Amino acid sequence: MSAAPSPAPQNVKERDAGSTGNPLASTLRRLAAGELGSLRVLIVLALIWLIFSIANENFLTAVNLTNLTLQIAAVGTISVGVVLVLLLGEIDLSVGAVSGLAASVMAVLSVKHGWNAYPAIGAALLVGAAVGLFQGTVSTRLVIPTFVVTLAGLLAWQGAQLSVLGNTGTVNIEDQAILNLAGVFLAPWLGWLVAILVVGGLVVAELGHRRARGAAGLEQAPTLNSVLRLGGAAIALFGGVLVVNSDRGVPLALVILVGIVANFHILLTRTKFGRHVFAVGGNAEAARRAGIPVARIRTTVFVLASTMAALGGILAASRLQAVNQSSGGSDLLLLAIAGPVIAGTSLFGGRGSVWSALLGALVIGSISNGMDLLAFESSVKFMVTGGVLLGAVALDAATTRGRTTIRT
Repeated sequence: MSAAPSPAPQNVKERDAGSTGNPLASTLRRLAAGELGSLRVLIVLALIWLIFSIANENFLTAVNLTNLTLQIAAVGTISVGVVLVLLLGEIDLSVGAVSGLAASVMAVLSVKHGWNAYPAIGAALLVGAAVGLFQGTVSTRLVIPTFVVTLAGLLAWQGAQLSVLGNTGTVNIEDQAILNLAGVFLAPWLGWLVAILVVGGLVVAELGHRRARGAAGLEQAPTLNSVLRLGGAAIALFGGVLVVNSDRGVPLALVILVGIVANFHILLTRTKFGRHVFAVGGNAEAARRAGIPVARIRTTVFVLASTMAALGGILAASRLQAVNQSSGGSDLLLLAIAGPVIAGTSLFGGRGSVWSALLGALVIGSISNGMDLLAFESSVKFMVTGGVLLGAVALDAATTRGRTTIRT
């Protein structure tokens, strides 16, 4: 006697047919389920800007928006590394301390030892990479939770930073090459060219993705999804360039951040290493049985995360033109982790995009900037930011449970 056929594939086809039959309804359903994270974040960002622009007429001025892009450059760069760690389902609590340590190394070598800017920056990045290699190796070889290892690192690297700075406490950076990282602005025509190249790259990547899925015989998402996503990105980019060009122009620090995000996006979506990161984050045991070097992937990710933290610290030092004992402290760690989570990267691993680092930094930076303009007290700012993070995590957990229910 033959077994009765399973009705599951038929149900899946019926659900897919329903979703493709009404593109708008499918888009709204996917938006509510968190599958269109970028579009949802852009809607949230628009609401945030609307609220703060009503509360303070200076929020949407060219001067303030240019300052906002400078403020998010360092946090966004650190968040790129945080995204990689979150994709593994891990956490790195030391990124803030690593950024402060690396910036201190660069400043001391440049100011006190007379090093040229580029070797000093290179040494700072090497310090970040060494920290990531140490923490990743300790965690994987000794099978210690990354929460514990990086929490210990949070304390240890803060101590190392104080040791590097010594009795001086504050080191004022004088090398113009370092200051130019956050002090140079592109000419108007060059800002437009960068925006066009970014939008063109997004379009080419989206078309390539759809062509690859079609060639593999996989189901295509509704075209409306791609149009809305690319249209929203184009409007945001061109509108942003138009505004900042009326002030000082596109900051070099923002171009550096976008370039880093674009390159890491290619790394995660177009390389074997990227596929391995998602596989380990989705199910580490299954990845190990499939022959993926799980320990090596995890260690490499922590090296990249700490290196990005070091680069973020360098950008922050360039903007502030100094390094002191509080560099890398305060709410930097909270903001670096909150941004990607708010923008849709899952805390449970295996799901997210490196673009969430940029979008999340923009959202969390806009909230912080708006509260500064409204002269909110620090206590209120911490509570609001914490509440936003908790809401994002709760939404992530809810959408994850929803997907699990649909699959079962």
